[in-house]
Amino acid sequence: MYFCPFINYIQLLMKKIFRIVSILEGVSYLLLLFIATPIKYILGNEIFVKMLGMPHGLLFIVYIILAIMLKYELGWETKKFFIILMASVIPFGTFYVDKKYLRA
Repeated sequence: MYFCPFINYIQLLMKKIFRIVSILEGVSYLLLLFIATPIKYILGNEIFVKMLGMPHGLLFIVYIILAIMLKYELGWETKKFFIILMASVIPFGTFYVDKKYLRA
């Protein structure tokens, strides 16, 4: 087997991008859950749900795709991968993943 420094660089870059997407997805989820949804149901104003819904959905999809890519790239075991996926639907979960699995 040969050594290629670019493979290590690509893994680090993918992990950094995943960290950024993870934080953005977590923030968008919290804003949607704790700001936009109460405004929609208490005040009857749907504008914040419409503004935050699409970016959150796109960030969620990118989060899942990057998690799948990193599972194979970094050789994550199934349990770790499942925890990372489940964190995307739990409030504050992506911040936990960032602290426990992504910081190195």
